[in-house]
Amino acid sequence: MEVCMLDFDFSSMLYRIPALLIAITIHEYAHAQTAEAMGDPTPRFMGRLTFNPLAHLDPIGALCIFFIGFGWGKPVQVNPIRFKNYRKGMALTAAAGPISNIIMGLIGIVLYKLFYVLYIVHYSIALYYVSLILYYFTAINVGLAVFNLIPIPPLDGQKILSYFTSSKVDRFMAQYQNYIAIAFMILVVTGVLDTPIGWLQNGMFWIMDKLTFWVDPILKAIFLK
Repeated sequence: MEVCMLDFDFSSMLYRIPALLIAITIHEYAHAQTAEAMGDPTPRFMGRLTFNPLAHLDPIGALCIFFIGFGWGKPVQVNPIRFKNYRKGMALTAAAGPISNIIMGLIGIVLYKLFYVLYIVHYSIALYYVSLILYYFTAINVGLAVFNLIPIPPLDGQKILSYFTSSKVDRFMAQYQNYIAIAFMILVVTGVLDTPIGWLQNGMFWIMDKLTFWVDPILKAIFLK
């Protein structure tokens, strides 16, 4: 399942919408493709092996993202008994979503740096808006990756964690997952978790910036001689 939390700012929606659609689509497609690779054809039968955003959007979740800054995508349904290895299949299928967002975030930050330098050199309004979309694309993917790695149901992190925990812990989580999920959502909606989640997102963004350190000198050598 993919869940997204954003600060609501109506004026930036035109820039966020394309970035959000791409991020959600790739996230859910990654879940579906990994499930297929692990032996479960359910996502393919349900039409989720596609890059069409309409196949991955949950109407209520999308409206919530746009109007209150918190929402979700349509979960990819899987049949765990079809996996060649149940625990490994569930963990890898869950991890595929956040991993795809990390990869997209790295690509996004490289492209953002490129188009921002091009904007500075040519001072083009079009380049400015492209760099702004890429900024939001990077930020949204970083946010999706961090948020969905939290090991709380129904987030991907809980399914990843279950690969390493005992069956006793799995039974506890299954028995109380609805209560845990409701309590977690209340903490999110009320803003209690804004600060720790913000720290994690900033930390992830900092790591990505450092991993792409090589981009800056190359761009300066080419465009800012």
